[in-house]
Amino acid sequence: MTGLADHLTVIPILLPLTSAAVMLLLDERRRAVKGGIGMATTVALLITSIVLLRLADMMPPGSGVRTYQLGNWPAPFGIVLVLDRLSALMLVLTSVLGIAALLYSLARWHRMGPRFHTIFQLQLMGLNGAFLTGDLFNLFVFFEVLLAASYGLVLHGDGVARVRAGLAYIAINLTGSFLFLIGASLVYGVTGTLNMADFAARIPTLAPGDASLVAAAAAILGTAFLMKAGAWPLNFWLPTTYAAASAPAAAIFAIMSKLGIYVILRLWTLVFGVEAGPLAGFGGDGLLVIGMLTIVFGTVGVLAAQSLPRLAGCSVLVSSGTLIAAIGTGGGAVIGSALFYLVTSTLGIAAFFLLIELIERMRDPGADVLAVTMEAYGEGDDDPEEVGIAIPATVALLGGSFIACALLLAGLPPLAGFIGKFGMMAAMLKTDGAAVRASAWMLIGLLTVSGLAILIAMTRTGISSFWARLDDSVPRVRVIEMAPVLCLLLLCLGLTVGGGPAMRYMEATTKALQTPQDYVTGVLNAPRVGSSDGEARP
Repeated sequence: MTGLADHLTVIPILLPLTSAAVMLLLDERRRAVKGGIGMATTVALLITSIVLLRLADMMPPGSGVRTYQLGNWPAPFGIVLVLDRLSALMLVLTSVLGIAALLYSLARWHRMGPRFHTIFQLQLMGLNGAFLTGDLFNLFVFFEVLLAASYGLVLHGDGVARVRAGLAYIAINLTGSFLFLIGASLVYGVTGTLNMADFAARIPTLAPGDASLVAAAAAILGTAFLMKAGAWPLNFWLPTTYAAASAPAAAIFAIMSKLGIYVILRLWTLVFGVEAGPLAGFGGDGLLVIGMLTIVFGTVGVLAAQSLPRLAGCSVLVSSGTLIAAIGTGGGAVIGSALFYLVTSTLGIAAFFLLIELIERMRDPGADVLAVTMEAYGEGDDDPEEVGIAIPATVALLGGSFIACALLLAGLPPLAGFIGKFGMMAAMLKTDGAAVRASAWMLIGLLTVSGLAILIAMTRTGISSFWARLDDSVPRVRVIEMAPVLCLLLLCLGLTVGGGPAMRYMEATTKALQTPQDYVTGVLNAPRVGSSDGEARP
């Protein structure tokens, strides 16, 4: 017999799927009812994710993972969902962003196109399934579900720029899916399995020729995941697509680039760990180089950005490059701090995407061109100085939120972005008496320069948005729009205050990732329901 707690692992998939199916049966004009169902579902997802996070955190070291065998068929023959600290962390992060984006959309965006709430729930379902699945085939399935939903979210609304960016986004992701399918097929052809744990268990026993084929398959899969993570040189689509998407869509997309990084971290530590024999550490140096080049590309893009949405999109590239390079270093302490940075940067970028639309409501469409002209030709310098101008409360709130986003994305104190970056730098410099690698110095320099570049770009944009406005209009901002931004920033502040417990969780997550045998044993030896001795179906 099983209780409700035993079925919690599958709830993050079933709940949004059921909600989406129910909303399909409702008339499209009943958007208020759909919004209520969607919000209730997403809140329930957050509660469930927090419970799963607590369950994962209470698992003692070496205890393996929490598994859920669909149809009561054990791995590697059946579909298995796997919960550990890393997947639980990503579930909570997805639910938080889901609530923020959905609440923001209720102001007006959910009325800008058909089936918004259904598509949004399918997006959450695909993300949660990808974080929980334990085999490559179902990872591909959930990838396709979330990508199909993301196509609808990208095109939600109107405008030629959105359609153009959406078509490019669809083309690049179809290419990535094709590479994913080829890589997974090659893995199955060589090893005879797609279960991640079984795949990792068979790696040390491969013949040299088969090991070369697995390395080729890993390179193909890695290319697909790096494309989805926005890694250089296949990241040209990301800033344009994220800038063209609606504010709530862009906010939830902040977690999609991290999904590619999640899969890379999961497979790289599981399959190519210290027990992988000749393939141990395969691709680590490549990840480091690609990550640093992505940081460079994103930094240049940040400095060249002439609009807030473009600036936010390039900031995603800097974040992705930082995480990819941190994984490539292979250091446990570096990865632990990188996970902390992943959470804070994702929350900060999502808040920034939501904030951008509110800020742009007080910008005249020709303000950027006129501001550049005034700066170049010195026009407007003779205007009489006004002393004691009152700052409207709305503008002050938007300005304060903008400053908080700038500090988060640049990685400056006192907010949590600084803790993650500083932790990565400190871990790279801690070598127990050995010389610090040249690549570590290069990465530290890039992290510093990229933070400075984001600070410069945000300062420049902030001046033109708040101090050098060509009119005195105060934007109309609803509470339901401002509340998600403030909540995301308050969560980042909470991570700053509670940085100790949060870092403890990240370090425990990293230790679990560096002991892949616990994951393999926990998945392959998990007993089926009703079995007292671990008996499994043949």
